[in-house]
Amino acid sequence: MGSTISLTRLWCGAPTAGDLLRYPAAAGGTAAGVAPGQGPVVVWNCTRACNLRCRHCYAEAAPGTAGELTTAEGRRLLEDLAAYRVPVVLFSGGEPLLRPDLFLLVAHAAERGIRPVLSTNGTLITPAVARKLKESGIAYIGISLDGREARHDYLRGCRGAFGQALAGLRHCLAAGLKVGVRFTLTRENYQDLEAILDLIEKENIPRACFYHLVPRGRASRLARALLAPAETRRALEILLRRTEDLWRRGLATEILTVDNHADGVYLYLKLRRLNPERAAQAYALLLRNGGNRSGNALAAVDWEGNVHPDQFTLNHTLGNVRLRPFGQIWSDSSLPLLAALRQRRLRLQGRCRHCRWLEVCNGNLRARAEALTGDFWAADPGCYLTDEEIGLAGPPAAG
Repeated sequence: MGSTISLTRLWCGAPTAGDLLRYPAAAGGTAAGVAPGQGPVVVWNCTRACNLRCRHCYAEAAPGTAGELTTAEGRRLLEDLAAYRVPVVLFSGGEPLLRPDLFLLVAHAAERGIRPVLSTNGTLITPAVARKLKESGIAYIGISLDGREARHDYLRGCRGAFGQALAGLRHCLAAGLKVGVRFTLTRENYQDLEAILDLIEKENIPRACFYHLVPRGRASRLARALLAPAETRRALEILLRRTEDLWRRGLATEILTVDNHADGVYLYLKLRRLNPERAAQAYALLLRNGGNRSGNALAAVDWEGNVHPDQFTLNHTLGNVRLRPFGQIWSDSSLPLLAALRQRRLRLQGRCRHCRWLEVCNGNLRARAEALTGDFWAADPGCYLTDEEIGLAGPPAAG
């Protein structure tokens, strides 16, 4: 989906629950959805309100709910998404649990055949809230843990946030909900990777997503906190080692990285040296995925109903669902940015334009390129692969 790399699937060859969405046949050739006959995964930032003040919040969440889609408008949006055959809606924010109608909206999505998932800071999940989420039909909950207790609380701007989030995780597990950890990699916290992986194993958490920082919103002030290429590679080596260790011991924890398709290439090049057969299998899956597909397989709708190519491009609006159904907006080939994103290889510049791995990366994350260079089509500075690895220097890497 969108911008996710499953280390468990690609590195270990272990089937995972998200394979049908992440690696469907012909996905990369689908103009406006995850696969033929389906719409995109939609991130719905259903509120801007939040009870925390996180340093890396791309939405610049703050108290207040002015301008949000009403319950009736939210229900109509979900009906439009179902009609467009959207497979997944990610309820995000702000903090979605501050919407009193969240359970009704989740149930409305589930009843219409959309898989509802939730992104939350976890601090508001009591045993009663976990039960209500279960009853509403939520399929998965991602809860943010961004380091050990003191570091997490610092990044989240609230003392006690770590303990509340961990309690929320435990309440979800006790209620029989599928839950996972979300961790955003920065220079301020990547030293805590091992500790968070230890906690994930100790708590029997079935899934963990490690996000590469995107300097949007408040996170734009953290550009210096982006990992250097060598640091990113060290972090990925830790994740690969721990992923394989979990798999070899038969522990059913899926490890993923998000928002940097260079991870797929790095993994493939390493596999090619160690296990050529597995490498070929992994590359076939990367081809199916097609790389970053913001504006194709991934869309975002904000709290006011504005539609964006993804949740990090809130500065680029394609239309508003109060004025026009989502499906009409997403299918409108006359919208310049949508058309460009769907043929982005013609517009990419710099290293991205000439990279030999473009078919499995697709130019990586345009929002990060724009945030760090000012040019939407510039090479993504988040790519940590060397010129030699991408075929711009020395002997070309064999396919």
